[in-house]
Amino acid sequence: MASITSFLRPSLKLGTHSTSFKSSQCDWSAPGLIWFWSATITRLTNYIAPTALFRSWGGCLTAKLLDGSAVAKEIRAKIKTRIESLLPSVTKPYLVSILVGEDPASLAYLRKNEAACENVGIKFRSVALPEDSSQTSVEESIQQLNADRSVTGILLHLPLPDGLNETVALSAISTKKDVDGLNPCNLGLLVHKAAALIPCTPYGIIVLLKHYGLTLVSKHVVVINRSRPVGRPLSQLLLNEDATVTLCHSKTKDLAEISKTADVLVTGIGRRGEFVVGSNMIKPGAVVVDVGTSIVGGKIVGDVDFEAAISTASYVTPVPGGVGPMTTTMLLYNTLWAACLQSKVQLGVEQLIA
Repeated sequence: MASITSFLRPSLKLGTHSTSFKSSQCDWSAPGLIWFWSATITRLTNYIAPTALFRSWGGCLTAKLLDGSAVAKEIRAKIKTRIESLLPSVTKPYLVSILVGEDPASLAYLRKNEAACENVGIKFRSVALPEDSSQTSVEESIQQLNADRSVTGILLHLPLPDGLNETVALSAISTKKDVDGLNPCNLGLLVHKAAALIPCTPYGIIVLLKHYGLTLVSKHVVVINRSRPVGRPLSQLLLNEDATVTLCHSKTKDLAEISKTADVLVTGIGRRGEFVVGSNMIKPGAVVVDVGTSIVGGKIVGDVDFEAAISTASYVTPVPGGVGPMTTTMLLYNTLWAACLQSKVQLGVEQLIA
């Protein structure tokens, strides 16, 4: 590889002079100096990873977007094609969504899932249970779907209403139909790098980063979220990618000091009125993944002060359009994968999510 000095000392014409930037040869007039610095900065930009140098000089470049919507669209097209090619060798993928109560966020997620399933050729049905459902009635509904051989995927929307045990309910879902990957058995398999069905949001984050060629090996990743669906499984997936992981939460001291040491910062609090990731929490050149969603002034926003992030980070996910579409896409992927597992057919993972 050429050295940086070779990029700073090209043979250039300044007026009537040909020079290698030696003081005796350069045109040091005002126009010449302007040309010199313009050429130098242009060559530096082409040679050096911009966030490593320029942001340390005052944030004059902007971060690249990790466009989850674009990546999700590409993967969904592959999923649709694969479903068409696998039928009738594989039982048609069929996702049943169980919603207990009327949580607004869960209802919105359910509607997105229904539309996404229809677009790729996955059959979809929702089961609505009343807010005051008993633990027994929830588990009975799950067992009925476990026994239905036409159903290949079961999704239990969380959180459940107060008084219901989520762990027990998730444990009732067949491990082969657990398309959210939250059955304790499937979560445990993450430790052994043997999980077939992986939690959708963490999986989507990993796939998104890899799509953009961002390696996690030896990187320090700070995750501000310790929830069962996101932070905990994501931490294990990151460890499986040979990252060094710090998991933060509401009791973590000096959070800003910790977060700004991250090469990759993942945040998923979702309470914008109480918590915002500003530039003081972002290491220059870091990759910032925003999982949080809040409604502020009628608009969907994330945890991250986006304007601050794009002038400090190297890559950042937008909200909306970042992690959200990847979560739904990995649910579709898991639903297809579950159908293949039940039909004992190989899916070909790499071709779909590479």
